[in-house]
Amino acid sequence: MSRTKQILFVQGGGSGTHDSWDNKLVASLERALGRDYAILYPRMPDEGEPDPAAWKKTIAQEISKLDDGMVLVGHSVGAAVLLDYLAGAAVERRVAGVFLIATPFIGDGGWPSEDLRPTTQVARELHGRVPLHFYRGSDDDTVPASHLDRLASVFPAATIRRLEGRDHQLNDDLSEVAHDITRLELKKD
Repeated sequence: MSRTKQILFVQGGGSGTHDSWDNKLVASLERALGRDYAILYPRMPDEGEPDPAAWKKTIAQEISKLDDGMVLVGHSVGAAVLLDYLAGAAVERRVAGVFLIATPFIGDGGWPSEDLRPTTQVARELHGRVPLHFYRGSDDDTVPASHLDRLASVFPAATIRRLEGRDHQLNDDLSEVAHDITRLELKKD
């Protein structure tokens, strides 16, 4: 097992997101965490029209490359797909923590989806399996604030961070996420 801590970052959806938007989130996380961390940032298939089944297949392939104690980070639609994947998959490696940015709530009171399970069902299936952290900027005009309230209610043990003055991309600043990742690592040691 390598001494470098491994992170899988699952991008959000939308045309050009990998190279024009979420790459800035990954760069911020890399700067904040430093050389002790290696971030795997795969391009999700057909990012402009996300297919959760194809994205989950890619997530599974990428997780298989990582060691026990990995950290998973997801943004927006990628966060919702990652949550759904974790609830439905038998992940063979230990996940140290899951960090989800601007996560939409799927189902009643949130966004509809024929391809993802309702978040309430995902919460039941994930109960106690992994430490969860949710982040949302107060100026996010993509995912409504009510989604974070609903996430907090169905994941009562999760860490919830409401970040003032931050947009859907958290103003390309993941310093709080990096801080929480390092705190998780300190608790583990």
